[in-house]
Amino acid sequence: MKFAVRSRPAPTLPGVHGPARLHRRTASLLPRLQAGDVAFLDHLDMDRDTAQALIDAGVVAVVNASPLISGRYPNLGPELLVQAGITVVDSAGLEVFDRLEDGTAVRIDAGVVHAGETLISPGRELTADVVRAEMGKARSGLTAQLESFTHNTTEFLRREQDLLLHGHGIPRTATDMAGRPVVVAVRSHGWEEELRGIRPFVREQRPVLIGVDRGADALAEAGHRPDVVVLTGDGDDQPGAAVLRKARDVVVLVERGSPRSATEHLERMGIRPLRFETTATTEDAALLLASGHHASLIVGVGMHATLAEFLDRRRVGLASTFLTRLKLGPDLVDATALPRLYDGAVRPRHLLGALVAGVLAVGAAISVTPVGQQWVDDVSPVVSRTTTDLIDNVRGMLQ
Repeated sequence: MKFAVRSRPAPTLPGVHGPARLHRRTASLLPRLQAGDVAFLDHLDMDRDTAQALIDAGVVAVVNASPLISGRYPNLGPELLVQAGITVVDSAGLEVFDRLEDGTAVRIDAGVVHAGETLISPGRELTADVVRAEMGKARSGLTAQLESFTHNTTEFLRREQDLLLHGHGIPRTATDMAGRPVVVAVRSHGWEEELRGIRPFVREQRPVLIGVDRGADALAEAGHRPDVVVLTGDGDDQPGAAVLRKARDVVVLVERGSPRSATEHLERMGIRPLRFETTATTEDAALLLASGHHASLIVGVGMHATLAEFLDRRRVGLASTFLTRLKLGPDLVDATALPRLYDGAVRPRHLLGALVAGVLAVGAAISVTPVGQQWVDDVSPVVSRTTTDLIDNVRGMLQ
């Protein structure tokens, strides 16, 4: 007689487990990520937007070949990843891309990457304390970065002076923005809350909606149809085809003198894009587009408002952002501030005014009818006697 033998489950090894997804180029890796993956990439000084994209993808761990905080400036990406509870390892070295294949089951424990029983590469696990200490050191190195920023700003102004000063090169859109408010949406940290905050403004003012790259998807997910989509010509951060086809205008940023092939991938989709030849970032190009078409007000969703967020972006984009903000001046309002200025709420005094106006209108209408005239005739003697008695009493008091 044979007895069933219950097999014991293999002991679970410590650490975080998941399939490896590898690519040194961040923009190429992000679209392939799924929930539960371990992302392997090479991204020096990870910014906040990239970190948010990794969080949205649902990764359980991030392994970076280079340092996530080099010390050049206080970038916000690593802090956001750690706060989200994601295991973060940096300085793992480029050999991880040679020793691992895409989809390999990996385990990360105490900063060390394992594939089965094989040790792939040791790295440094970033905890909240480590990130805090590294960020403190990075803030002390801002002086050199600001000096470099001054030089880059001068160079950008030299290249784009016709665009910034005179609006030359801005494509003519089918969407009319003159005298209308415009909302420019960027898919960034906190964009969902910002869109919810300006919902009364969007519902009542009917602004022109411009989606920047995957910001067009963000608008669509929030129940809005973007009127204009502004995107880069390389297609790395391109929104969905359905969103692009529904937009009235699709504006593509290309380098000056770029051949027609830069927009062929959109033309094959049945879309006739407008070329915008500029070295500005897509976010800034969208703002300049709205300003060049004489928008009455521009509301920015998901944009960088604070000094830390302003610095935490691509180094080549700092000059573009700085000069664009200077050009727009008071025409640009951050979406986080708009609910404090405009909430669309009806005040009690508005209701009281409407009630009084309604009563007066009804009284005037009744007074011209036979019944109304009879009421006036009946009330007039009473009002007259009351007024006469009041005048006599006042005279008596004065004497």
